[in-house]
Order: sequence, then C-alpha cells, then structure tokens
Amino acid sequence: MKGSKPYIVAGPCSVESREQLGEVVQALSQVPQVDMVRCGVWKPRTHPGVFEGNGEEALQWVKEVRNECQGLRFCCEVARAEHVELALRYGMEGVWIGARTTANPFVMKEVTEAMRGCGLTVMVKNAPSPDVQLWIGAVERCRQVGLKDIVAVHRGFDVFMNGGYRNNPLWEVPIELRRLEPDLPILCDPSHIAGRREPIAALTQTAMNLGMDGLMVEVHPHPDKALTDAKQQITPDELKGLLDTLVVRQTDSTVADGQLQRLREEIDLLDGQLLQVLAARLGVASEIAKVKERDNLAVYQPKRWEQVLQQRKLTAAELGLATEFVEEIFEKIHAESVRVQLGK
Repeated sequence: MKGSKPYIVAGPCSVESREQLGEVVQALSQVPQVDMVRCGVWKPRTHPGVFEGNGEEALQWVKEVRNECQGLRFCCEVARAEHVELALRYGMEGVWIGARTTANPFVMKEVTEAMRGCGLTVMVKNAPSPDVQLWIGAVERCRQVGLKDIVAVHRGFDVFMNGGYRNNPLWEVPIELRRLEPDLPILCDPSHIAGRREPIAALTQTAMNLGMDGLMVEVHPHPDKALTDAKQQITPDELKGLLDTLVVRQTDSTVADGQLQRLREEIDLLDGQLLQVLAARLGVASEIAKVKERDNLAVYQPKRWEQVLQQRKLTAAELGLATEFVEEIFEKIHAESVRVQLGK
C-alpha cells in the first residue's frame, strides 16, 4: 500500500439501500484517486433501537454493484468470525477491524483465526485508548495467522479532553507507531477524528504533512439524510475537491537539500545541549536530596514546586512557547527529580 500516491478508501458509513450504494459507488468511480470503497454492513450502535446495518443483504448489494463498477475494490468492517466468513463468501477484497474490536484480545483472536491464510487486505483501527502497544498487538495477531496485507488506521482516541473533536487525534501516537513499525502502512480516518465535516480537510492535510500513507474517508451521496454518522460524512464532489487540493509530502530523508541538512545538524547540537542541561539539573537534585536529609525535610515540597511551575510557565509565555507543552515537560522533569532524590 505504500507508494507514490496516497491510498484512498472512501464510502458510506452504512450501506443503507441498494440505490444509495449504487449512487455513491458510481460517483466514487469518477474520482480517480479512490482505490477502495468502504461499506458499513454491520453497524451496532452505542444505544439500541436505531439503525444497525443491513448485514448479509448489504453484502449482496455490494456484490451486484461491484459487477457494475469494475476497477474498484470493496471492504467492510468485521467484528465476529461469521462476519469474516460472509465477507469472504461475497468476494470482499478487504476488511477493517474497528476500534472496539482492536481493544479486545479475545475477539481479535476469534476474528483473525477466521482470516487465517486468506488474501484480504486487513485494516486495523487503533483502540479508543491511546495505547500504541494494544494497537501493535492487534497487528501482530493478524501476522500470526499469515496475513500479509496489513494496514493500520488512525481514527483518533477517546480521551477526557478531545480538543473539540469527536476523537482526539493525538498525532504523537501514530508517529510512535511509525517509529516502532516503520514498514507498516498507516492510513488516517479524518471522519472519525473530526465527528463533523468542517475540520476534515485540515486533518487530511496534517496526515499528509506527517507522511501517512493514505486516508479512509466517509462519503455519502446525501450526508444530511444518512442513517449513521450524518454530521461527519461528505459528498463525492467534496471528496474530489479535497483530494485535488491535497499536498502530498515526501518522506524519503535522502532528498533533503543542503539547507535542511544544516538545520538538522543544528537540531542535533541543541538536543545534545538539552541532555547536558538535564543531566546537570538532576545532579543538583541529588545534592538537594542530601540537604533535605540533613535538615529532615520531605522530598516533595508542594509550595516550592507550585512556585517553580508557575514561574516556568510565565517564562515560557514570554518566549512564545505553549504553556501546556512546557508544563508537561516540567512535570516529567519534576517526577524524575523526585525519583532521584528518593534514591530509586
């Protein structure tokens, strides 16, 4: 899936009818960047009593529409072994594993065993919690049963402060996944991050700026009438406009010119200085521990720490640094200082 162009998966959150599917697939067939159509077939919702998908009947519609629109591949979500069996029976080329399934190793084992040795493209969404090892564990279960075409999908995280999104992107998590799994393709799902249409374009560009390998976008012919996730789906024309204006970034560091190389060397030098300062600071913390021991003082001094933190945040603001960023850094530094003073 890694290549010179982003891999694009697009389609409706839910397959609502044969007519709706045919209309959206016909439109997507006219968008040359689209590689695969996503089709929500089973849609269990948080609360019962609402539309929860058309199941096997929807797969029959997909089979009929695929025969009419050659060249596109199709995928659906699977959350149980029988979902996998039906997806294979109806000729789906790909499946995705949803966030809640990724979070459950028992279900992951069941689902991946049902896919053992098959040739499906398998897209693994991150779990709701920002746990990169849980995400990698789900990918490893896919590898364990012989799956070869495995893709990670970043759909954001359900955390207390979502920053105005449905799911906070927490870009540092997929960045860490890329560091740990450099050969694993990563798609971004801006629809589930955003929860509404307006931020989708900006999120897709951020994904490209970070070197992600493609997108999974929810597209509906009439989004406002959608039976599920109406607020976050866009029209095929809006998708085309988004993809036509998308700027794809190079991720090959060998193309860096002389100026970039010089700036990287400057970063390396500054990083070395930062580490030296940190080492010196912790050395002072060790000396402070001796004084506190001598004077029978507790290691943690809350009033002093509060004064330090507030002063550092004021200095950060004067320097044009984000105070939340600086606060997080100094909380980690303080925690390490306490550890050193405790002699652990």
